[in-house]
Amino acid sequence: MTIDFKDKVAIVTGAGGGLGRSHALELSKRGAKVVVNDLGGSVDGSGGSSEAAEKVVKEIISSGGQAISNGSSVTDDKGVKLMIDQTINEYGKIDILINNAGILIDKSFSKMEINDFEKVLNVHLLGSVKPTKAVWEIMKEQNYGRIIVTSSSSGLYGNFGQTNYGAAKLGLVGFMNTLKLEGQKYNVHVNALTPVAYTRMTANLMPPEAENLLTPESVTPAAIYLVSDEAPNGVILCAGAGVYSVSKIMESDGLSLGLNATAEDIVNNWEKISNFDDAKAYNMGGEQTGKVFEKAMETIEK
Repeated sequence: MTIDFKDKVAIVTGAGGGLGRSHALELSKRGAKVVVNDLGGSVDGSGGSSEAAEKVVKEIISSGGQAISNGSSVTDDKGVKLMIDQTINEYGKIDILINNAGILIDKSFSKMEINDFEKVLNVHLLGSVKPTKAVWEIMKEQNYGRIIVTSSSSGLYGNFGQTNYGAAKLGLVGFMNTLKLEGQKYNVHVNALTPVAYTRMTANLMPPEAENLLTPESVTPAAIYLVSDEAPNGVILCAGAGVYSVSKIMESDGLSLGLNATAEDIVNNWEKISNFDDAKAYNMGGEQTGKVFEKAMETIEK
């Protein structure tokens, strides 16, 4: 089968370069009408220019595609509304949203100012929440939508100097985990992409030789799949250098120690409590709560 996006309208945030640009170009190549959003700021979020977005639009149009640029900040309510209004006025609908915009302010937690934390949270977390909120009812009403939030291994597993970035990126997984439930009956699928790519934002974190291997273009096939008709729902798809894998939050089966258990009982049974041989990934919080009741009842019945 061939994935195509004929008659589909896609918004890609932070699409002036790197991953966003690669996603936008491939969507267009496959027939989508694309809104290229980029504030045009520096890596730390300062400044702004529409030049980057307009350059990508020119690339798309010169290749026979359809695209418009938008310079709104994804953290600005009025700017996000403008982006949505502009898309509807130009193309009449919105089928796909790829939340890709981001900034980096890397420092150890000791040296990080609260302002550094808030800036990164605002762009990555709220900068995905606000565009998603703006398209949510549109997608529900048309009974179709595909949304990506861009997470990171720094959020899933941690990375030195990135408490702000990691907190935002794992927050997006929590955001997705509830949206997947609320959108499923409306055919609105929400997934998380966890990329490993050499871009302007990661260049200072990687050796130069990584540039030829960790290309944005080697991540984009994952994004294309996650916004296609065949997309799964609620998946964390990791991609980099042509390697694709799925990450899940797992929980050990655990052990019921009874209502009168003490901290010492936990210490004495830690090996069994933390054993992952029968670990599971739950689809919603209620399933985990159900497991707790079931195991607790086993102890009480004994």
